Amino acid sequence: MKQKIAVVEDNPDNRMLVQALLEDRYEIVEYETGKEAVAGLEDADPDLVLLDISLPEMDGPEVLAWIRDTAALSDLPVIALTAHAMAGDREKYLAPGFNDYVTK
Repeated sequence: MKQKIAVVEDNPDNRMLVQALLEDRYEIVEYETGKEAVAGLEDADPDLVLLDISLPEMDGPEVLAWIRDTAALSDLPVIALTAHAMAGDREKYLAPGFNDYVTK
């Protein structure tokens, strides 16, 4: 059985790229908005979340806070996906509880 990765990304091209890179080794579940992720993550029960920082309606840090406050998901590894690659950005995103940070 493949491990499951939840991808929370509003850009369809980025979602398609992640899917193409990972689908041979992992089951991929996709969410276009933070609200969609909040509605579906508990049922999806992923092993990892790749979470865009800039999302409509509910941004990445808000989704992360919800994950950390949800008992069934609180220990779930969450990696921030962002276009922000300036000095200090990594620390800025790791501080609220992301497990790692990847620029796109």
